[in-house]
Amino acid sequence: MSSNKNALIRYKTLDKCLKNKYTKYTLEDLMNECSEALFEFEGKECFVSKRTIQLDLQNMRSEKLGYEAPIEVYERKYYRYSDQEYSIHQISVNENDLKAMNNAVQILKQFKDFSMFKDMNGVIQKLENSIHSTSQKSIIHLDKNEQLKGLEHIDILYESILNKKVLKICYKSFKAREQNLLLVHPQLLKEYNNRWFLICWHNNAIYNFALDRMEEIEIEDGVEYIDKDFDADRYFGEVIGATVSETQRPQNVLFIVDSKHAPYVKTKPFHHSQELVREDETGTTFKICVQLNFELERMILGMGEFLTVLAPRKLKQRIAKSIRKAHENYHVLPEENIR
Repeated sequence: MSSNKNALIRYKTLDKCLKNKYTKYTLEDLMNECSEALFEFEGKECFVSKRTIQLDLQNMRSEKLGYEAPIEVYERKYYRYSDQEYSIHQISVNENDLKAMNNAVQILKQFKDFSMFKDMNGVIQKLENSIHSTSQKSIIHLDKNEQLKGLEHIDILYESILNKKVLKICYKSFKAREQNLLLVHPQLLKEYNNRWFLICWHNNAIYNFALDRMEEIEIEDGVEYIDKDFDADRYFGEVIGATVSETQRPQNVLFIVDSKHAPYVKTKPFHHSQELVREDETGTTFKICVQLNFELERMILGMGEFLTVLAPRKLKQRIAKSIRKAHENYHVLPEENIR
């Protein structure tokens, strides 16, 4: 059992004892009550020390956990709440707290129709009722598209990661003529630019598979799950998007943005490694250190004529080729297709 869960069980037990009007509890009594409560949950002896209970009482008294419990010692050895109506489960909230909770509810309501959050509907309703939330219009709007192909798979993928289950996926990439059966160990669900990907262990390597290319998914109970203790921040730390190469090293990418559009790139960096190299009347030069992948090229091309790649040469040539091709497409466009 995790230490956090142990602490929650102890706080709950202490709360029950401290609000009991008919029993006197010494520090030793509280130690025994918490030890017995942990034994019920774990099924094995679990002795709670005097020092642990003293720290728990101190934490409950403080603002650290938001309890500020009115714990007092009376007759020099017994512990109780000075306010007999107090409980850590009935903490009062002020007007600012209610406003903050109401704002959080408005954000959560935007996910009510999203498949993986469907079980939240009742919780959100309870929150609204509990904080007397008004039916105000949302003032924060999150970009989402419930009609994306593949979202129907999120539930089983999420549960498989949570419960460490191996999956058999019928997958057909955009380039493949036929579908493939893949045996994967799911590690993470990744969203980028309104598309979802499954990051998984497959054939002794980490892969990402787009959810919109998955046709069928089955749980494979007969295969032992491999947990790679996946660190998403580290894995995606040197890329833009979801495509990571195990062999490619990150490179310094230099690009210049014209003066009019440079503030957008300053305030919304392409990557956390972004640095401002120089700035003059012609524009602002930036540097990022990333792998060269498809998502990086799409982002650069999305800036159109406002951004010019300076280095590396390989990336500069790719972008120039894409722009030439786009230019050619407009020159060969049949006149009748315009009408």
